Amino acid sequence: MVLQDPAVDQAASLLADPLRMRIISLLAREPLCTCHLMAETGARQTTVSHHLRLLRDAGWVEPEPQGRFTYYHLRPEGLEFLAASVAALGEVARERLTRARPC
Repeated sequence: MVLQDPAVDQAASLLADPLRMRIISLLAREPLCTCHLMAETGARQTTVSHHLRLLRDAGWVEPEPQGRFTYYHLRPEGLEFLAASVAALGEVARERLTRARPC
């Protein structure tokens, strides 16, 4: 697997935004609702909701309604996919380390 896969590009772009990365880090530890994410990040509700929508659309988080609140759970598959893709790229680089392209 090489990092020119659109799915890899999408996964990497999800982590590129600092606030989205912070949200992912927080959700990795425990399910949280929007108000908890606002308190932890200092971001406004509309901003947190925007990032949650992007993560939800990509399949990285799942909402779970609980009464008046919706808690968000991080699905580990997105991170595992990206980690495997980067590891595969590292293997390719290691294999090519001693081979130089002839001029």
